[in-house]
Amino acid sequence: MAGQRKGGKNRAASLSPSERKSIGSLGAQARWAKADPSRVSLSRAVCGSLESPLCIGEIQIPCYVLEDEIRVLTATGMSDGLGLARGGSMIAGMNRLELFVSRDRINPFISKELYERIRSPIVFLTPTGAKAYGYDAQILVDLCEAVLAARQAGVLQQQQMGIAQRCEILTRGLARLGIIGLVDEATGYQYIRARNALEKILDEWLTKELQPWRKQFPDQYYKRIFELNEWDYDPESLSRPGVIGIWTNDIIYDRLGPGLREQLHEYAGRNASGRLKHQLHRYLTSRHGIPELQNHLSAVMALLNAATHWNQFKEMLQRALPKPETTLSMAFDDLEQIKPKSKK
Repeated sequence: MAGQRKGGKNRAASLSPSERKSIGSLGAQARWAKADPSRVSLSRAVCGSLESPLCIGEIQIPCYVLEDEIRVLTATGMSDGLGLARGGSMIAGMNRLELFVSRDRINPFISKELYERIRSPIVFLTPTGAKAYGYDAQILVDLCEAVLAARQAGVLQQQQMGIAQRCEILTRGLARLGIIGLVDEATGYQYIRARNALEKILDEWLTKELQPWRKQFPDQYYKRIFELNEWDYDPESLSRPGVIGIWTNDIIYDRLGPGLREQLHEYAGRNASGRLKHQLHRYLTSRHGIPELQNHLSAVMALLNAATHWNQFKEMLQRALPKPETTLSMAFDDLEQIKPKSKK
């Protein structure tokens, strides 16, 4: 053992300060993030700062967007946002979130996948070059749901009820599929995303060859638009007000990516009466375009189902899924509502 210690000291003495710093950094990364020690590079955040946190009510959580487009919330910010106590009884090698989800009253409501993700924070560099630890933003939603399920089951201790109350505040302020938009708003990444997106979208999402028709829009999409506008809805009828097509351009295609709708309209062409010859989604590729459309539709459906009236939906849509290169203060297009006649 003495020989090993002596060898280690001799090796350390032979290293330059930068080499010792690099080795120390890798060691800390492996301990904190359970990462592979051979990983020598860290993802860098392209947007975000401590001065531009994600704000939900009075809760503020620093957030960043990484170069691979992962939206992260800082580990400390999430712990503080949930109201987890600092210091106190800690276990060596565990961060506060990991310790919290390992508790007997919470752990049964935490999935194995969520537990492993909490045990392995993302190690990244902020735009200023500082090393930081964080989590995929979606984890916050999953964790809040688990805590609220534990509260519903009546198993939380009294000191944990405050954490559950914060989870309720966070859950009310977040839509599961809207958190990406909120993080992008806080970091300013929506503008970078818009500038870089068009070329990639045109290459990967679109095809000039007309694809076979397959139903992409669920009936519930149209049903909720009718309900939020207090229109009579007939599930057997395919007749819809013309304004719904205009709204769909705004709700769906304008928000999928910059310039996407214009290119789709060019591919689809128009007949003598000025109507599109084909549905726009028939020019989306099955590998990239259709999955992106379905992901966006899922987010829109969550907002449609959460809204209680049309104006509320418009506000939620612009906040959670803003159009590229617009600000959140720019509301959903103020289009004239053409109401069908009510049934007598």
